[in-house]
This record gives sequence, structure tokens and C-alpha cells, in this order.
Amino acid sequence: MLRRLDSALPDFQQQLEALLAFETSQDPQVEERVATILEAVKTRGDSAVMEYTQRFDHVSAQNMAELELTQAELKAAFERLPVAQRSALEAAAERVRRYHEHQKAGSWQYTEDDGTVLGQQITALDRVGIYVPGGKASYPSSVLMNAIPAHVAGVAEIIMVVPTPRGERNDLVLAAAYIAGVSRAFTIGGAQAVAALAYGTETIPPVDKITGPGNAYVAAAKRRVFGIVGIDMVAGPSEILVICDGLTDPDWIAMDLFSQAEHDEIAQSILLCPEADYIDKVKASIEKLLHDMPRKDIILASLTNRGALIKVRDLEEACQIANWIAPEHLELSVANPQEWLPLLKHAGAIFMGKFTSESLGDYCAGPNHVLPTARTARFASPLGVYDFQKRTSLIQVSQTGAQHLGRIASVLAHGEGLTAHARSAEMRLQK
Repeated sequence: MLRRLDSALPDFQQQLEALLAFETSQDPQVEERVATILEAVKTRGDSAVMEYTQRFDHVSAQNMAELELTQAELKAAFERLPVAQRSALEAAAERVRRYHEHQKAGSWQYTEDDGTVLGQQITALDRVGIYVPGGKASYPSSVLMNAIPAHVAGVAEIIMVVPTPRGERNDLVLAAAYIAGVSRAFTIGGAQAVAALAYGTETIPPVDKITGPGNAYVAAAKRRVFGIVGIDMVAGPSEILVICDGLTDPDWIAMDLFSQAEHDEIAQSILLCPEADYIDKVKASIEKLLHDMPRKDIILASLTNRGALIKVRDLEEACQIANWIAPEHLELSVANPQEWLPLLKHAGAIFMGKFTSESLGDYCAGPNHVLPTARTARFASPLGVYDFQKRTSLIQVSQTGAQHLGRIASVLAHGEGLTAHARSAEMRLQK
């Protein structure tokens, strides 16, 4: 089922690159359809959104008001939940909120000796849109992870869009929107929802940034509207990389690999371990546990197509390989994870110790579960409060400071051939 690789073999790097290769080229048909949808929503507004919602989600509406969820409906969904679900949702939301409170950046200024004041002002975005998937599965956790950081950042208005195929609404998703402080919510999805958020319609106001995952049409739409609005990222398939010293229960590791493989057939699950006997045990656990999994066909396809069990020389080499892979989720299932943490540079999130399953991070640990994929953790970060704030530079030059800075600017501006720049600075020089 899973391929076995060995870092000691001469062609290991080529095999690893082939394993990680994922076709990211854009489907021309998807791009063409998305372009048509975006243009229709841009020019026809609400009517186009309702038309595509009827066509793709089989939900008809006479006006957009029928597709908007009121705060009373969100609250009612919360109150309908069983006590256990309600309590779990509240506990997760509190932990996510508490973690993100630590990310809030403050404005600052300092004054130089000549009286010049320099600084930075932090302000929140005015309005953001969050996209919550609603096709194959519903994700209340995505509501919390997108809306709560925006709320903590101080965003004044949070607009949620969530498709409801054939009118099926998920109470957990609506309840999460209520708990997380979503301002307005619409039962629309796909490229038409992204377009509505980016361009605005008669009913939906345009936002400053769109966050949240979606299918190929949503991803293509986010790419196309970037520049008109900000976006968080264009996410690829989910990934988990486990580094294990061979001391964790192999059943635990097998299930951790399943936890990402069950997302879809192109998700990726990889184990790095220096103990060949332990890798054999994990393989046996996979074969033993798979038949009881409700999504076993998806897990099997994922593990067969993109999964791997990799023997490494030692844990130090495992960390080196992990840095090259730069995984979305990295489980460091070893006896002393703090010892190895300094060697790990590139990962969306690191889950430290054998009791820290990746699934805890998905739901309730506190850090955000919207993470960079497809090796982008080399340069990208998890979604957070900082994604809903922006920085403005502050410059207040004193008369004395203008004499010094003006001469520097004059020389550099003349060197660039920008005479007006130079003279603007020179005019403030004392004669």
C-alpha cells in the first residue's frame, strides 16, 4: 500500500522529489469557467450570485435576503446543539481566542536626537470575508480559525459565505459563526461567492481580504481577485509528516497518518523513522486499522498515491529532510521534542511529543489550523491576527532633521535622475 523509501539509497533524493511532486498547473477549463463567473457577478451582482447558486448548489431564491442568515438564526442553531457539542465548541473558541490574543501587535514610535519622530501604526482591516467549505463535509473549526483572529485583530465587519448544497445547513457551522462573532452570513459558495466578496453586489458589500479554503473553483477565483482584495493563501492538499523515534505506539502513528489521508485522495502522509522494525509495526497497524475507517477508500487512495514510510539514518537526518519537505503539519513524536526543535526551521505547525496529535491542533489546541502547504512553509506562516492587521509607517521630520536627511535624499535623488525629488528635499534646507 505505502511505498517504502530509505535515505541511505543513492537515488533517495530523486524518489523524495517524485513523492512530493504535485501538479499545480491550473486547469484551463476551470480558469475559463471561473473567469466567466467573476465577470457575471462583477457586472450583474445579486442576480448572477443567485443564478449560480441555483445552478451549482440547487438552492433557489427570489432575492438575496433569502440567502442571508440572520443573527437570530445563528443563535438558534447554537441553542439547538446537543450540550456536548455546544460545550466543545465554546471551549475550542475560548482556546483559539486566548492564543490569538498574544499575537496582537501594538503601534510604536521613537524620537531621534534632532526631534524627528519615526514609528509604526497598526490598524485593523475594515471588512473581511471568510469562506467556509460546505461540500463534501462541513467545517465549524474553519469558522473559528478564520473569524476569531479577525475579531481579535479588531476587524469591524466579518462576512461569512458557506455553500449549502440542496439547502442543507449545518448547525455546528452556524453555531460557530455565532460564537466567533461573524457579522453577516450568506448561504452561497463557489467562485460566485468569492466574486461577491471581492467586487460587492447590491446586498453584499466588498471586503478588504478573503480567507478560508475551498475547491479548485474557489482557489482559482481567489487567485484572480488577488490585488483587488487581499487573500490568505491558495491552499494545496493537506499534509502530515511524522518524525518518530520508534517509541510511540504504532497504532497512534498509523491513525495520525490516517487523519490527513482521510481529507481527500491527494492528501499526503509521510513517516520518517530510523528504526526499520518500527516502520514494519506501523505498516502492520495501518493494515489492521484501515478496514474500520468510514473513509477507508479515500485513505487508501491517499496513502497509495502520495504516502510513504521512510527509513532515515538518525533523527538529525530526519530533521534535515523535514526542513526540505517543509510540511503543513509536522509531528515530532519523540521522547524529548525540545531537543530537536532547534533543528527544525520549516513547518506550518509543529506538534511536539507523542501525546500531541495533529487533530488537537485542528480543533482546540489554540494555534490556527490554516497553514501553508506544498512546501510554502519555507516562506509562509499560519493564518493569524497579523493577517487582519496592516502596518502604516509614521514619519515626522523635525526642522533640524530635515537639514541632515535633505542632503542625503538630494544626493540619492540626483543619482536616480529624479530632479523633483531632490529639489523637494533641497527646498527645506536652511540657506
